[in-house]
Amino acid sequence: MLQRTTTAADLPEAMSMPAAGGLLRSSMANLRGKALVPLAVVVCSMLAGAIYTFAMGEDVNWDWQNYHEYNVWAVLNGRYGVDAVPPGFQTYFNPIVYFPVYYLRHYLPSPYGLMIIGAIHGLNLALIWLFARLVLGRTATFAAIAAAVAIAASGPMTLSEVGTSFSDVLLALPVIGGFLLILVADRRPAVRYLLAGLLIGAAVGLKLTNVVYAIGAAAALLAAARPLRATILLGLGGIVGAALTGGEWCLIAWRDTGNPIFPLFNAVFQSGEVAAVNLMDAQFMPHSVSDALAYPFYWLIGDHRGAEHPFRDARFAVVAVLLVLGLFVRMRRDSAILTRRDVQLVVLFTVSYLAWLGLFSIQRYAVVLELLCGPIIVLLLARLATRARPAWPATSSAPLNALMLTVAAGIALWSQPADWWHRPWSEIYRPKIAGELDQPATYFILGKPLAYIAPQLPPQSRFYLLADIGVPIVPGGIFDQRIRAGLKAPLPGGLRELHMRGEPDRSALLDRYALAIDASRPCVAIEGARPGTILESCPLIERASR
Repeated sequence: MLQRTTTAADLPEAMSMPAAGGLLRSSMANLRGKALVPLAVVVCSMLAGAIYTFAMGEDVNWDWQNYHEYNVWAVLNGRYGVDAVPPGFQTYFNPIVYFPVYYLRHYLPSPYGLMIIGAIHGLNLALIWLFARLVLGRTATFAAIAAAVAIAASGPMTLSEVGTSFSDVLLALPVIGGFLLILVADRRPAVRYLLAGLLIGAAVGLKLTNVVYAIGAAAALLAAARPLRATILLGLGGIVGAALTGGEWCLIAWRDTGNPIFPLFNAVFQSGEVAAVNLMDAQFMPHSVSDALAYPFYWLIGDHRGAEHPFRDARFAVVAVLLVLGLFVRMRRDSAILTRRDVQLVVLFTVSYLAWLGLFSIQRYAVVLELLCGPIIVLLLARLATRARPAWPATSSAPLNALMLTVAAGIALWSQPADWWHRPWSEIYRPKIAGELDQPATYFILGKPLAYIAPQLPPQSRFYLLADIGVPIVPGGIFDQRIRAGLKAPLPGGLRELHMRGEPDRSALLDRYALAIDASRPCVAIEGARPGTILESCPLIERASR
């Protein structure tokens, strides 16, 4: 609570006017200084994100190549009624969250657009600064907060997404904001629980994988003062938030495919465009309980299960060790170590982690947890040190501060970020399209990720993907009918295919439409977004006309 500012009327009569003026000026300067600290933290956080983006280069990650770019372009250009799922099963993922990156990337000169995105991503550090201050309370020393921010700033998945089109690090902002509101809901609980639900629900509506954090938030409310009321308020806010950000897109997907979250949970929604199964990406999930328990320690030694690209991370292993140590101390001394708010934070983190591990175990989706490791580690160290106070000098917090900073430095230095592919800013991706592709054509895509090239080709062209395992074209379905209707309405550029040079030959997929590659005419090469890759487009011929 802010204290009332002292005025001249409040001063004793014996105090001289110069002294009163000096006191007033001192109070105002103190208030200004306190107000400047948050501003400085925000500015430094944004600068850190922007500078890191510039240092890494232009983002050309696999998902950007596959659907982040295409889905926004498709919405803006009315392609959902023309093309046949060029990105495959990701075609109907909610594209709203990718609009800011698309606009900044295309309407500002490089590298400034992506640097702005990086600056926004950097705001997570400012949020962690605030989170640590409020969670730590009286133990929130400068060293403790600095340690929490340093651990958050060095997260391998967080760093890998800064300045990219990935939405996990962007949506960490509303999720962590919602968590923070839950933890400080002792005052004005109704408003804060509703707003927390709104923020977390909005993140879920934009990307369904954030549902694990909604589960964690609901679990944390079991330790609230009035859990039933808090859960109802959080749920109401969550429904409104999810409806605002994802409701319209669900209606579009339902209209087009019969499944509002196509192609997910199709065993429930029974869309005829995909098999009646609940499609899940299980490639990174643990195979046993012991395997699941070992995941944080796999990451510690650089075993990068959970991600396609190498990374190394010690923070989750440190959290696991501290939680076990805290439980041991609690049982041994039979006295509470954590406050109710601390318990809420631990439950929130643990349940979210277990939900994440059980649903997909994809490391990028754990960015929120990675960021929260910083405040949790310093909190647990502070609480454990309080229980061990006889071992510490009674008049100094220096040993604890030194321990926190040492742990943070060790975690930061040990961390190795993943890299989802970048290009140097001196080689911005601007592919030259050969003259043979100047005319609108019908393109059959025989691999992934290739949808990003669609905006580079003549806008009247059509793009049909035949190579997606998750969503193969169903005979007689709406996408199959669209392809056959397109074949009956030829375009000036004729029929062509698209594939990545060096990939396995998938030309047999063309057999369904009685097409084959025309060996009598040359293929055309297009520079790929990932350095060193080449796309090829070969002309097609109808089998009957050979």
